[in-house]
Amino acid sequence: MTDLTELWQIHQDAQWPEALEGAEGELMMLDTVIVGCITYYVEEQELDNQRVEILQDSLSDLEALLPDLPDEGMEYFSRLQQLGTSILKESTEKR
Repeated sequence: MTDLTELWQIHQDAQWPEALEGAEGELMMLDTVIVGCITYYVEEQELDNQRVEILQDSLSDLEALLPDLPDEGMEYFSRLQQLGTSILKESTEKR
């Protein structure tokens, strides 16, 4: 969890990408939902079934949007994707 903890801290310290100002919409919603799942996992060390499904759906939606992001947005959302995917994997391995 140490690498995950470090990556999570980096993400928490990151600012919303300037290149995405004015184009938040679905990206901001996905950011909010995925960060919510990550926060829950960090606090509880598990995800319930509902959050697993929400995280899977959100990561799938994010995957579809990644190719169209500018470089600055790509860094932010690739990190978010990596965090979400790692937490999903850890959570399902514990079951």
